[in-house]
Amino acid sequence: MKNRIFHPYTPFSAIEKGFPNMVRGEGIYLFDDAGNKYVDIVSSWWACALGHGHPKVVEAIQKQAGVLQHSITGSLTHPGVMELADRLAHLMPTPERHSVFASDGCSAVEAALKVAIQYWYNLDRPEKTWLIGMDQGYHGDSLGALGAGFVDGFHKPFERIVSHPAKLPFPVSSDDDPDGFEPSRKVIEEHADQLAAVIVEPLCLGSAGMKIYSAGYLKQLADCCAANDVLLIIDEVAMGFGRTGKLFAFNHAGIDPDMVCVGKALTAGYMPLSACIVKDEIYNTFSDTPEDHTFYHGNTFAGHPIGCAAALAALDIYEAEDTVERAAEMAEKMKQWMQPMAGMECVAELRFLGMIGVVELKPEMKPLIAAIKQSLFEQGYLFRPLGTMFYLMPPLVISDDELKAAVDALHATIHDVALCK
Repeated sequence: MKNRIFHPYTPFSAIEKGFPNMVRGEGIYLFDDAGNKYVDIVSSWWACALGHGHPKVVEAIQKQAGVLQHSITGSLTHPGVMELADRLAHLMPTPERHSVFASDGCSAVEAALKVAIQYWYNLDRPEKTWLIGMDQGYHGDSLGALGAGFVDGFHKPFERIVSHPAKLPFPVSSDDDPDGFEPSRKVIEEHADQLAAVIVEPLCLGSAGMKIYSAGYLKQLADCCAANDVLLIIDEVAMGFGRTGKLFAFNHAGIDPDMVCVGKALTAGYMPLSACIVKDEIYNTFSDTPEDHTFYHGNTFAGHPIGCAAALAALDIYEAEDTVERAAEMAEKMKQWMQPMAGMECVAELRFLGMIGVVELKPEMKPLIAAIKQSLFEQGYLFRPLGTMFYLMPPLVISDDELKAAVDALHATIHDVALCK
């Protein structure tokens, strides 16, 4: 059959070589139609925190599919979305929240950005329209999201039609500023009168190359935004639900964000569903009396019943199986097992954040990246390098032996392909 897919983030040269045709998933593995199995070491774009085929999530999806397949949340509700909104509110530091539901992380971000703009409009401060993020931050591929997050290597064709009034520089620590926050403080304070919101990926810029910064920076950012009447949006789409060793990455900083965007692992990656979780002090300004401030924004599949069933099951599993605590324990083991790679001649740096392990090779290794990836693929590992960086972001249910084997395979392959000692 002719491949008629417009593949995302995929060069045509890769398409010409053909792809494995995945037909089944089980645990940390994906299986193709030839019977080969592969370790899903990047959790299917960072989403499948519970691996593939978890019986409780599958059962919840099947059960809901036989009861209610779809019902809109515009002027209607259903039991699953009511329960999920309540559960999400109570996962926040303060539970006085309402959730805008959508189908993917980018759509949740889009809702958050529009909520921020309209919030200030509702308060008769329409001049506060700027939405800024961190340099090279990623919040999705819609034009709105590109206005707040922009990865040069991905988004250059669109740079002339999206506005970037300002950016927070990626933090660089110094003796006088250990969290590297002061340059960001200057940006926020200088533009506070125009700033509606700041949005950041908490602690790790994923698509920029798993660039990691401190919880201290995030705490100072939250305090600075609050002091300058700027909303803080935390994009937990990739980092949420245990990936960093806490339920949410912002928990490391002890902050209480104005809005939190979640997706991906919200349903364990099994159904498209996302949410923007909004503080009630923001939500309450959207009343239609005495003046109409209704939020005229929505998504056809917002609060999709089957997606909600998957999310509720996933939340139950994260709690019942101590997924977050286990991830924190596994993270220490992964760091220990990866540490020997720091001494390799071709390795520039190792970085770690919870169950994210990064091996960044030196720039001169770039011509060998494709060969290393292909060798790992032939060994049954699905890596997706970013630049000269290989990273492990496996399902949180991976066993000690499986994780150790993946680390060893990466170490040995870099050694053999790059002739690196």
